[in-house]
Order: sequence, then structure tokens, then C-alpha cells
Amino acid sequence: MLAVHDAPIIAIATAPGRGAVGIVRVSGKNLGALVHALCGRALKPREATYLPLPDETGSPIDHVLALHFPGPNSYTGEDVLELQAHGGPVVLQLILARCLRVALALNEHNKPLLSGLRLAQPGEFTQRAFLNHKLDLAQAEAVADLIDASTEAAARGASRSLAGAFSNEIHQLRDALIHLRMLVEATLDFPEEDIDFLKQADAQGQLDRLQQNLARVMAQTKQGALLREGIRVVIAGQPNAGKSSLLNALAGAELAIVTPIAGTTRDVVQQTIQIEGVPLHVVDTAGLREHPDVDEVERIGIARAWDQIGQADAVLFLHDLTRQDDATYAAADAHIAQTLKDKLDAHVPVLHLWNKADAHSAVATSNAARAPQGNGSDIQHITLSAKTGDGLPALRQQLLQVVGWQGGSAEGMFMARERHVQALRAVDEHLMLANANLQAQVPALDLLAEELRLSQNALNTITGEFSSDDLLGVIFSSFCIGK
Repeated sequence: MLAVHDAPIIAIATAPGRGAVGIVRVSGKNLGALVHALCGRALKPREATYLPLPDETGSPIDHVLALHFPGPNSYTGEDVLELQAHGGPVVLQLILARCLRVALALNEHNKPLLSGLRLAQPGEFTQRAFLNHKLDLAQAEAVADLIDASTEAAARGASRSLAGAFSNEIHQLRDALIHLRMLVEATLDFPEEDIDFLKQADAQGQLDRLQQNLARVMAQTKQGALLREGIRVVIAGQPNAGKSSLLNALAGAELAIVTPIAGTTRDVVQQTIQIEGVPLHVVDTAGLREHPDVDEVERIGIARAWDQIGQADAVLFLHDLTRQDDATYAAADAHIAQTLKDKLDAHVPVLHLWNKADAHSAVATSNAARAPQGNGSDIQHITLSAKTGDGLPALRQQLLQVVGWQGGSAEGMFMARERHVQALRAVDEHLMLANANLQAQVPALDLLAEELRLSQNALNTITGEFSSDDLLGVIFSSFCIGK
């Protein structure tokens, strides 16, 4: 749930641990008295002042840079005080405790200097920025995305969202939707006006253009969600097919133990890499097999492998070229392929990779025809060598393609979340129903108006103009404490 946002708050705004600089941040209404009591003077707005910050005995805790941002011209829209000190955790805790004690000191009216000052909850500074209309909800989420960005492209996309690129697209859709709603509502309010009124106003054309623009924004948003969430890729196959070697080759590091002994990998090994700025969470799993020599530990590893496969955005089914003519091996591969088809959703792509090309004299394309068929109708087959790296560039590009990455310049992309994608899908569904009502032989204008209203509500959840407190609480609770 949302925190109560009328009390002043304080937090250490830098990450835990030692550093050159640490920041203690206070936000609230009318911080002037607290600023004067802490610093011994009033501070010039938005100008850094170097001064000693004394404890209750007058001895300096540290020499700090103090900045006062009077509201509403601050990050939160309230008065903000930032104290920049040396970044030792003890120093910052002493400063935080000093601020809390000074806030409780009584003024000449026998009242606390700053009543109710408390420790901030996760994300509460940014939450106040949203509630005080300094940021919309999409921009507020972009703050956390910028902090958490794992690639340069993701950081640039989050920065564009924070600057309002994504919000501007949503506002343009909303404005066009409001104009169309106005026409429909006017027709309902004046029943003497028949459907010709909507035809003259080109309501159908407006709705068509709105759907076209929505499709464009949906495509961009899916790209932004990929940039933020990344792709969960699970490597699967029989023992000794080269799964761990492939993980090491993709990661460029020796992460997984590689031996010729079947069942070496007993548990899940995961590494995040990036391709064209898109994070890939690559998961190596235990070899899939049914064999009397499988012990209890390996059996647990195989069960975990299937659990990981069930959560995958894409599966790399690794085959061993050197064993392709072994009937027992081929039968086991076919069994795994059928199980993949039964367990995975139809939209999860399975890429068949024929490994150990370096050890196989014939790297023939006939392997594709002989490969066991997996999930989906358009199965991709790539011959590679995890040992030498041959075929890895083609694999990387194929991975991006099957998950829908369109590439292009990261400069033009904005960050987005899965909830944004879902909201736009809801808008799309309502607009399709609206179009059907408009094109009916006898247009159902009341139903048309309702679908347009629901479309706008779905759009507004993205920027926070219509969002439940529960949703806001979930979003901001994922932030760090000082942000």
C-alpha cells in the first residue's frame, strides 16, 4: 500500500558500504528551521555550502556539502535537504541520527522543529515526486529502471523514458482517444443528430488512425520490455552434448565445469550476457536422460532442469553431431523433443543446435532434415562448435530474431515494462470492439462510447492518471530506500 505522504522523511540515499561520498536526504514541508538548526545558518537555495555538521556537543561529525532545494522546485516537489559527507556507513548513520534528534528539539513555541520526521520507505522519495506531479508513473518507474539497467542500451532507454519519451507517446494516443470520445458522446447527448454526424467528423478515419498509432507504440513497447526484462534462455539436451561448454562460450568465461563424464552438471548455472544491448539470462541445466545409473542427486538436477525449461522464453536444444548416427542417442533426442513439445507453450521457440562441428568431418545441411522436430512449426537448426566458437554469431542473431528483437539504434528506444505491454493489449482489445460497434449495420453508439472509455482507462494506468493504491504500492516497494 502507499505510505502516508504528509510526514517528513529521511534516508541515506547512497548504496550501503564504503565510498568516497555518501548522501543523507530529507524531504518534507517547511524544512527551514531544521536546516538552520543543523547547519547553523540558512542556506542559499540550490547552492552547495561547505560546512562542519556538529553533534549535540558542538564537535563536528564531518565536514559536509549541504544543499537546500525549496519546494516545489525539487525532486519530490517538497523542501529537500541533502547532506553530502564522506561515504563511511558509521558517518552516515551518525548524520541520520543527528537529523532525527534535531527534528525533535523544541522551538520557542515548545513544539518540535520538524514534527513526525521518520525513516523513508523504499521508493518513497520518487513516490512523492509522482504524487506531487513532478513525474508521471511511467517516468517514476524509469528511475528504478535506470538504476537497475544491466546494459548500456537499457540505461539509454531508461533515460529516454525518464525524460518523457514513452509518456509522450501515451499522451498522444490519449489525446486522440479523448477527441474521438467527445464526438461519440456528443452524438449520444443530442439524439436528433444521426450517424451522419460521426461520418462527417470522420470518426471511422480517426479510429483507424488511432489503431495504427497504437500498433506502432505497442511494437516499440515490446522492444522496450525486452530491453528491460531480457530473455531467459535455457540450454537443454542429453549429457555430454556440450551444454556447459556452450554456456562458457556465450559468457566468455569458465563458469561451468566441463568434463567428459556424464552427469557432471548437477544443478542450474546461470549467467547474464548481452547481445546488442539486450540482456540474455542463459541457464545451463543437467543433462536430460533416463538411465539406471542416474543417482538421486542427478535425478534432482534433471527435475530442476525441466522446471527451468518450463520458465524459458527460448530453449536451446543441443545435439551432439558426433553421435548423430547412434540409434540409442537419436531415440533419446526424439523423446526429449516430444516432451518439449508437450510441456512448452506454443509461443516458446526451440532452436536445435548441432554441436561439436570441430570434431565432425561432415558439417552437412542434411542434419537439419534428420533433426528431431521440436516446438513450433518453423524450427531453426544451427551447426556450431562451442569449443572453437564457429556458429556462435549466427546463434546470437537467431536468438534475437526468435524473441522479436528488431534491433536498430538504441538512441530511439525507450524502456518499458511487461505491465505496459499488457495495458496496451487491453487498449487494443477495446478499440477492436469499438471498431466493430462503429461498423455495425446499426452502430451501437452506447457500446462504442463504453469501449472508448475503457480504452482510455487502460491507457491512464500506464502514466498513473488512473491507478489503484495497491498497484502504486507494488511498484514503489521495489525501489531502493533512498530513492
